[in-house]
Amino acid sequence: MTYLVATDGSAVSDLAIEHAAVDAAKRELGLEIIHVLQPHAEIVDGELVLPGGAKAAERGERVLSEAARVAEEHAEQYGSLPSVATELRGGSPAETIAKYAVEADVERIYVGHRGKAADRDPRVGSVAKTVVDKSSVPVVIVK
Repeated sequence: MTYLVATDGSAVSDLAIEHAAVDAAKRELGLEIIHVLQPHAEIVDGELVLPGGAKAAERGERVLSEAARVAEEHAEQYGSLPSVATELRGGSPAETIAKYAVEADVERIYVGHRGKAADRDPRVGSVAKTVVDKSSVPVVIVK
């Protein structure tokens, strides 16, 4: 079994990564980290096609690489994570996260309470709310 954590590269999503990594390490579970590129990204013939093309994908890969580093660093105090995998997808973030959770057969999803707009609005964001609504597994919202 694995846990899934979504990241947009924000400080709030880093907190979600930290919590997911610690919980996974304590239970000796793997961790999957997903970053969703938007808007209008799509898969064509098995290839990710999006506005901004290669630059957007490169940024997404950097976000995932940093997220994996954060996860491994925070899991160290409880041992280590059996595995850390990253997934770059395109589409609507909430729907893509919920769909990937089913595909990957994860036990739980972690999301930050609000992405890049966290400083402006303390309420739970639309992505977190929609992940809860669309998910078939428990969702942990980290603030």
